[in-house]
Amino acid sequence: MNFTQRRGAIAFAIVLGVLLTGVTVTLNIGWIILNERRVALLVLGIIFFAALLTGVVLNTIFLVREVRRNQRQDSFLNAVTHELKTPIASIRLYLETLQRRPVDESKRQEFYRIMLADAERLHATVERVLKAGELGQRHRDRRPLEIEPLLAESIATVLRQNNLPTEAITLLPVPGAVRLHALGIPEDLRTAFINVLENAVKYSPKGVDIRVSLLIEQYTNAVIRITDTGLGLPPGQQKRIFKRFYRVPGRNATLIKGTGLGLYLVQHILHQHSGSAAAESQGPGKGTTVILTLPLATPDAP
Repeated sequence: MNFTQRRGAIAFAIVLGVLLTGVTVTLNIGWIILNERRVALLVLGIIFFAALLTGVVLNTIFLVREVRRNQRQDSFLNAVTHELKTPIASIRLYLETLQRRPVDESKRQEFYRIMLADAERLHATVERVLKAGELGQRHRDRRPLEIEPLLAESIATVLRQNNLPTEAITLLPVPGAVRLHALGIPEDLRTAFINVLENAVKYSPKGVDIRVSLLIEQYTNAVIRITDTGLGLPPGQQKRIFKRFYRVPGRNATLIKGTGLGLYLVQHILHQHSGSAAAESQGPGKGTTVILTLPLATPDAP
């Protein structure tokens, strides 16, 4: 089912629900007029009307939600297929080139570097999908960890995977040079940081300029702000971008591929760590800031 057909299905479900509601109201009004002197029948008619009307409204809501859910899942499958096929096709192309004709050493090393980057991209996509399936199914012990080195490691990973210069992502110094710790699972928090950074890179098509800051808030929380100068967000999208499979409509969705899982994973990982994730934007073309909040912990916390 293509996008036009899905929109038609949603419109049909809404129109059908409205028509059925109108018919129900008309029949009930007729029932009341015909039986206005029969109190018992009138009460039964009102109860029947309320039940029928509730059923029609709930059925319409259910149908619309199912159509939209199917649409998001189809978009997710298409996106994952693209995210898997693209690096595989690239790796295959370079391997075939190396196999079919002699290549000088410098070119060979460049091919190896590109294939390694594609393999890391493929691995990241698989990990993202697997982690989405694992949410809520595992419970691991958290341990004290220092946030700044984990952020620096995540930034280095994103720079390497996207072949970016070091100045593309700047980690600002922590005020007072204090060392901030949190209780957490390093692998999961690393995934959250990388997903936000990858998103910032992806939606900065005209050039990557990302600022990452780590601050203390109210002496109890560590706040990580990741700010880009990319496409920004239209009004009303700041909360929706954290929904599973959700992608902002019209945000170059046909050109910028993704699974719709990155920020969904971020929010759930932060919630599992008793923190939160939020987004701010001044509007389209004005960049986006993702704010991650984690409770502070002492280095020797149990």
